[in-house]
Amino acid sequence: MRSQIYSFLEVDPGSLRDKMKELVDAGARFSTSVAVDERPINSCFSHTYILFLKDRGYVLLTTKLSSEMPEHDTLTDIVPGVEWAEKEAMELVGIKIRGLPQKRKLILPENWPEDLHPLRKDFDYRYRPVEKADLEAEGLPIGPYHPALHEPESFRLYVRGEEIIDAEYVGFLVHRGVEKVAEGRLTYNQIPFIAERICGICGFIHSTLYCNAVERAAGIDVPERAKWIRSFMLELERIHSHLLLVGVVCHMAGFDTGFMHAWRLRENFMRLAERISGNRKTYGMNLVGGVRRDIDNIAALDFLKSSKKDIEEYVSMLMENRLLIRRCEGIGVLGRQDARKMCVVGPVARASGIDIDVRRDSPYEAYGELSFRVPVYMEGDVLSRVMVRLEEIKESISILEQIAGEMPKGPIMAETRDVPPLIRSIAAGEAPRGEDIHFVITGRDNKVYRWRVRSPTYNNLPALPLMLKGNLIADAPLIIGSIDPCFSCTDRCIVLKEGRRYRLEELVGRGRL
Repeated sequence: MRSQIYSFLEVDPGSLRDKMKELVDAGARFSTSVAVDERPINSCFSHTYILFLKDRGYVLLTTKLSSEMPEHDTLTDIVPGVEWAEKEAMELVGIKIRGLPQKRKLILPENWPEDLHPLRKDFDYRYRPVEKADLEAEGLPIGPYHPALHEPESFRLYVRGEEIIDAEYVGFLVHRGVEKVAEGRLTYNQIPFIAERICGICGFIHSTLYCNAVERAAGIDVPERAKWIRSFMLELERIHSHLLLVGVVCHMAGFDTGFMHAWRLRENFMRLAERISGNRKTYGMNLVGGVRRDIDNIAALDFLKSSKKDIEEYVSMLMENRLLIRRCEGIGVLGRQDARKMCVVGPVARASGIDIDVRRDSPYEAYGELSFRVPVYMEGDVLSRVMVRLEEIKESISILEQIAGEMPKGPIMAETRDVPPLIRSIAAGEAPRGEDIHFVITGRDNKVYRWRVRSPTYNNLPALPLMLKGNLIADAPLIIGSIDPCFSCTDRCIVLKEGRRYRLEELVGRGRL
């Protein structure tokens, strides 16, 4: 079975730009970056840029920085899509990025003290120096509370009449501090449960990739059946996530019949997940080394056989609705060149002509043994983003049938072993919304030293202003919804519990964190 390939490159800060340009010229695609406070272990800071290069896999380009004055030049002129990641490194870890465009803070409130950086190791995760951010600015506001938006997100639209001439995203209003809490208090096998709560829709990919990263660091050989079970749950999750998004698009376009049918079909897949795991959404199946529950292959095959026809009928109904097609066609266009510059991922990228999918390009779990097609559209509009997801639903059902019919027998958990400290490891996977990255530096006392999560929406959101420009105000909710944004799994950083202070283990056990 093919497995993901990784390579590590370390350069001095002065050579970072040249090496990044060399990799980009060779066809590398930027994924994310990770800033780490390594002063307690290496007396320095580090900044790692993660790229994907065909035939070479994931490349981790790292530079070590002074413990007193951590700084280096920006790479935004080489890859515009690095801007958010570099701003995060500057705000949360305190690395000075020279030449980085400065407008407003990305994550922290505008009145946050300049010398406080929440992801430095000497920052106490319970400390909160400010009460709220200043959100007042010019422009037409959408959010943070709006009937068309299902999470607290905020956009400012600059308009001429009814036409949007510019847009700005003001986010990071959901502060949960998952990474900081995990680094400070949780053990290796407590983190999968909190990782699955990073996203309320596609949480299983997060727990899977976290486990993959730790398993790689520890040299744990996960049983084949466990890998196939993980892949089964991941594709089940992809189907119900895509059905949710298609239903939401129908609702925003005024076609509530399509919305109701999408959620009717989605309910069947949620019930299958509950039958397998005992839970409709947060399955609680992953542990480092394997999974906690097995699958009934025959029951799964029977369900898939009956569901395939329902999905086909639903897709045909949508394609025959000319009003829905006209409502989605030609709006929110993201061209291929802009999509590549902004480093978008998942269905957003594939709808703009970028043929990428981690399952195929860098296989993990059982995907190296499975056959499937990756749908790609060139138009880059809302309709294309919907079509990509509809075709992926069909492909996911095919994958589930392959898994249920060919899954190998055997154990579902590997033998436990100690995780060696100070090993760097990453894992990448294709979440329903796109490429997901988990970076881990192992620690001591059964805890991680650094855990960095980059969800797909983190890469897709910066491209929204390009999609909104030139469209009507009335189309804004539909365009925003078409990227299937998850704002909670994009946001990061602060944690605060009002009232009495809970023990972290107690919160995890109650499912409240």
